[in-house]
Amino acid sequence: MAKSVLGKFRIRKGKVFEAPLESAFGRLVTPFEEFIHRQSSSGLLLIACAVAALIIANSPLQEAYKHLLEMKISLGAGDWGFSMSLHHWINDGLMAIFFFLVGLELKREFLVGELSELKQAVLPVMAALGGMVVPALIYASLNAGGEGSKGWGIPMATDIAFAVGCIALLGNRVPRAVVTFLVALAIVDDLGAILVIAVWYTEDVNTTALMACGVLIAIMWLLKFAGVRRAPAYIFVGILLWYELYVTGIHATLAGVITAMALPARPKYDPVAFSTFVKDIIRSFDRCFRPGDKIIANDALRARVMALDNGVHLAQSPLQRMETRLHTPVAFIVVPIFALANAGIPIDSFTSSAAVLNPVTLGVILGLVFGKLVGIVGATWLGWKLGLGRLPTAASFHHIIGVALLGGIGFTMSIFISELAFYDENELLIQAKAGVLLASVVAGVAGFLVLRKAPVSEEVSTVNEKSAEEQPEEGAEPDQAKS
Repeated sequence: MAKSVLGKFRIRKGKVFEAPLESAFGRLVTPFEEFIHRQSSSGLLLIACAVAALIIANSPLQEAYKHLLEMKISLGAGDWGFSMSLHHWINDGLMAIFFFLVGLELKREFLVGELSELKQAVLPVMAALGGMVVPALIYASLNAGGEGSKGWGIPMATDIAFAVGCIALLGNRVPRAVVTFLVALAIVDDLGAILVIAVWYTEDVNTTALMACGVLIAIMWLLKFAGVRRAPAYIFVGILLWYELYVTGIHATLAGVITAMALPARPKYDPVAFSTFVKDIIRSFDRCFRPGDKIIANDALRARVMALDNGVHLAQSPLQRMETRLHTPVAFIVVPIFALANAGIPIDSFTSSAAVLNPVTLGVILGLVFGKLVGIVGATWLGWKLGLGRLPTAASFHHIIGVALLGGIGFTMSIFISELAFYDENELLIQAKAGVLLASVVAGVAGFLVLRKAPVSEEVSTVNEKSAEEQPEEGAEPDQAKS
């Protein structure tokens, strides 16, 4: 019955054309799309790339691996040109896209997300600050006056992809508000890491190039005030800014954050205006339509379809569209490539007490595991006791302890800061990376186990019951199950 009704509906309303292999290809693509959009998938891919890098770096392929990363790649036109190794192109160039996405997420959270309301933002912000200050102090106390003292920023960072991926593996056992708390905490953490990179891990500054950076930033804001809502215009200026920051000596990846902050967050149409616009276009389309017309052969119809397409774009902010588009390529291309290029360290960095108990490795491990736990839980408890904010809905401090441990997964940003802190100091760099990898494994496993043992709240039980009720009975058609 349902099929016949659907058939009549299609005949009455018009034809939907499909290519000969479209439906079969859709059946093949859908499972892959589902895998891509699962939160845990990017974390699993990241783990696989890190393990692959470790295997390659400790195999007969290690020399080829090093040679590939050290290979020079040049860009130039006429008398202008510059050259960097593949390793630097990944860390300075490709990671600018990662920082662009981080900047977009930061801006959205502060405008309309969990950090937009003071009462909701206080505890995640305090937790993030505690989770940055305590690890840095632990590392600094173990390395004060030593050759590894520059690495104090390494244990400050949290890897949001890994942390959220671990929680996603637990399904509905963890209240959604706890996941939101972790995301807000990690985003503030990212902001802190960006500031640390900009202020403390910047070399001598080229003042001429710095003035050029100021001009480019002014151009971005001029585009914004002029009502330019097409992201490519901002990205083009952002690429020029990336180069000038590279010349300046300030880390070039910060161009991604600056460009994100300039991108407009307000759409042209609000919901009411967009609804009116669409209705007007549809009425106009219907007036121009004649039986037998095809859009490709009717200029009036095509013009209205193009106007509708432009309106759809203007109903979404450029920030929103760009963030949505970047999530998948960053999670499944940019960050995995970074892991492949940076996680390859000698296995003997893990296998002896001397390799693990040196001040740098020990400082990173204790900072990420113990420092994050004490800093996040302590700052959250203090803010809650003082009445400055409220705990996430249906959450207890058991959940906060689990979140604090997951905050010790510092993989991407911690390795990135290690590269900045110990540039051209290979032994210290290997020690720092060994600490990051070991701490991330310990923190991830411990956080997962703690959250797995956390009591399931009434809210989560209700969600699980509703999910079970919505499942179709075995052998029943979807329509029958719903009825």
